[in-house]
Amino acid sequence: MTSFDVVVICTGSGPEVSAEAAVTELSVALVEEGPFGGTCLNRGCIPSKVFIHCADVMETIRGADRFGIKAQVNAVGWQFIIRRAFDEIGADAQAIEEGNRQAANITIFKGSARFVGSNTLEVNGEQISADTIVIAAGTQPWVPEIPSLQGVPYLTYDEALRLPEQQRRLLIVGGSYIVAEMAHFFGALGTEVTIVYHGPLLLRAEDEDISRRFTEVYQSKFNTLLNANVSRTYLNGEEIAMDVSIDGRIESLTTDVLLLVIGRIPNIDLPEVANADVEVDDRGFIKTNEYLETSVSGIWALWDIVGRYLLKHSANLESAHVAHNAFNRDDQVSMDYHAMPHAIFASPQVGSVGLTEQEAREENIH
Repeated sequence: MTSFDVVVICTGSGPEVSAEAAVTELSVALVEEGPFGGTCLNRGCIPSKVFIHCADVMETIRGADRFGIKAQVNAVGWQFIIRRAFDEIGADAQAIEEGNRQAANITIFKGSARFVGSNTLEVNGEQISADTIVIAAGTQPWVPEIPSLQGVPYLTYDEALRLPEQQRRLLIVGGSYIVAEMAHFFGALGTEVTIVYHGPLLLRAEDEDISRRFTEVYQSKFNTLLNANVSRTYLNGEEIAMDVSIDGRIESLTTDVLLLVIGRIPNIDLPEVANADVEVDDRGFIKTNEYLETSVSGIWALWDIVGRYLLKHSANLESAHVAHNAFNRDDQVSMDYHAMPHAIFASPQVGSVGLTEQEAREENIH
């Protein structure tokens, strides 16, 4: 067994903690199975914004006549768009990994870490231990139990941005900000988009007036089916077919690609936190105190796996707090999530900070 002062699991926002430990000459083990940079760099906010900018450019061209400019689109270089984005992202991920490999006091373990005790982990058959362990393992897409889904090909958000060819039709199940952004990207570039959502409005976490107006806009742009429940999904020749129940009637849909964007669940099974007696809540997210320490002394958690705000800037704030609190026990600073901002890069765009009107009413704030 190899002992370190600190072990950090995953490299989305974890490296801020490992860097803080390393510069104070603590020995650090940094464990990552995939490319460095986590979901945001490799599958989330960075590639999506690269693609969404292409969609914004397309909308600008199509609306150029409003400015007295005559313009037209002759072709969409789908493979160029995909290759350009992921070539840059791959180079960034590699640069982050190389930077950590060259850093003093940091040892890289390429593999998946699992707890085998409260301060011991196993990576690729090798055991490592530390008094301070940081879990930054994030989340993964949740796939619901849809009748007849078995045997039907589908994508989650993690794969949607890597389609090698542009598809003629895309059916998205869900109503979140990710759905809004994906519909904008694919739709603006010419894919026929259908959205199926069980609720009455898209973006239900936003202020009701914003959700209502946004839904109206998307209903005018895409085939948007609300209050819709999936009855069954099946293959119809080379097509993917779906029966949807709306107000007691069945509507049949067909598509080339099915994208499920229902939600995300924590990666607690990845490090097997139960083996360390780390407590989780009823949703499976790791419980922490106000300083982001778990139920086990010396084990800390941050990023999506704590389930507060699944946002990169929230993760950066949490990593800064863990980097301070883990090594300054006598001067700890509690997390303050007050007025956490967020943005939705759809068309129209949405930005928000603080309470929604309905949340203010629930708290009797006038």
